[in-house]
Amino acid sequence: MNKFEQETKQRIDSISKNMEIQSAARNFMVASLIPQYSYNFSWLGRPIIQYPQDVVAMQELIWQVKPDLIIETGIAHGGSLILSASMLALLDVCEAAKIGRNLDPAVSHRKVLGVDIDIRAHNREAIEAHPMGSRIQMIQGSSISSETVQQVYDIAENYSRILICLDSNHTHDHVLAELEAYAHLVSIGSYCVVFDTIVEDMPAEMAGDRPWSPGNNPKTATWKYLESHPEFVIDKSIQHKLLITVAPDGYLKRVS
Repeated sequence: MNKFEQETKQRIDSISKNMEIQSAARNFMVASLIPQYSYNFSWLGRPIIQYPQDVVAMQELIWQVKPDLIIETGIAHGGSLILSASMLALLDVCEAAKIGRNLDPAVSHRKVLGVDIDIRAHNREAIEAHPMGSRIQMIQGSSISSETVQQVYDIAENYSRILICLDSNHTHDHVLAELEAYAHLVSIGSYCVVFDTIVEDMPAEMAGDRPWSPGNNPKTATWKYLESHPEFVIDKSIQHKLLITVAPDGYLKRVS
C-alpha cells in the first residue's frame, strides 16, 4: 500500500467515526429520497436511477475485480447495464493496450447479463440500439423462478470472474431468494452488491404502498443470508467512504 492509499484508508476510518458527518449524510438521504433525487442522472444517455456515489463505487469495484461477467437483476431504463458494459469495454481497451494489440470488440468475451420480470419494449429497444448494446444480454422473467435461474447458470458456466448486482423486487423474501440463487456464483475477491438496503434505515412512512419497509427489505435479507454464509463479509469501507449510498451493508465481498 502506497502513501496515498494509506492516507485514504485513514481518512475513511476517521469519517466512519465522525458522528456529525454521519448524521448529515443520513439527513441528506431522507431529504433526497422524497423528491426522487436518484432519478436525475444518466449514464451514456440512459437513465441510471442511482445515486452518483454508488455509480462511482461500482466503477471502482469493476476496475478492481475485472470481471468477465456482470449479472444484474432489475433493468428499468438500462442505465446500470450500460454503466457495467462501458466499464467492461474499458477493461478490454486497457488490456489490449497493455499487450500492444488493437482492440477487436467482436471477440470480447466480457458480458453484462440483465434480468427483469418486465422489460418494457421501448427500454429493450433503446438498450439494444446503444453502442454498448452488443455487450449486453437480457432475460425477461422473475429472477427467482427456476427457469430464469437455470438460464443464468447456463450462461455463467462459461465465465470465470463474476460480479453480481441485485436491484429488483426489494422485499425480504425476494432478495433472500436471489441471494440463495445467485450469490455463490460470485468469484472469490469479487462482490455481490445488494441495492436499496437503505429501506431499513428510513422512516416507515416513506415506504408508502410498496410491499417493502423497515423490517422487510434488502438489508434484512442480507443480514439473514450472512448468518449462514461466512464466505461473504460486508465491506463497510465502501459505505464509510461514500457516506451517501442506497446500499449500506449491501456491498458484500466474497472472501472464501
